Amino acid sequence: MSYLPDAATTSRHTDQEVAGQTRFVATGAQTRGDFGLFEVTLPPGGGGPGPHLHRTFSESFHVLEGRLAVLDGDIWTTAGPGDLVYVPRSGVHGFHAADDDSGCRFLILFTPGAPREGYFRGMVELHAGGRVPTTEELDELAARYDQLNLRD
Repeated sequence: MSYLPDAATTSRHTDQEVAGQTRFVATGAQTRGDFGLFEVTLPPGGGGPGPHLHRTFSESFHVLEGRLAVLDGDIWTTAGPGDLVYVPRSGVHGFHAADDDSGCRFLILFTPGAPREGYFRGMVELHAGGRVPTTEELDELAARYDQLNLRD
């Protein structure tokens, strides 16, 4: 019996889809569900999601440039270039650019490779033309992609 491995997958920078501030380096579909890897660029003072959790996948943040503030439960930590923050499944977290005068660029690793690109595309659509979506719209979109937004 011979073993024929699956072919490798190459994700060329020029072929990677961009949704707003997020570039899909490798989607779960491209990695047969093993992982998803996205690159995010936030402007100075740029916000990310508030406190939320995911029940079916973990998230890791690897900072490439600038500083990223990451909520871990109820404690904020600041990660700089080369730092990695791992959030396990069901871990409460959020993130935003740590500094008002400089942005940040970081990778998000999802394991396993959940189809998160739909969430990021949906966020771009909800904010199109400077529109401010309702809390209900944001929570409904998040719920479709295993994200439970936590609110007071």
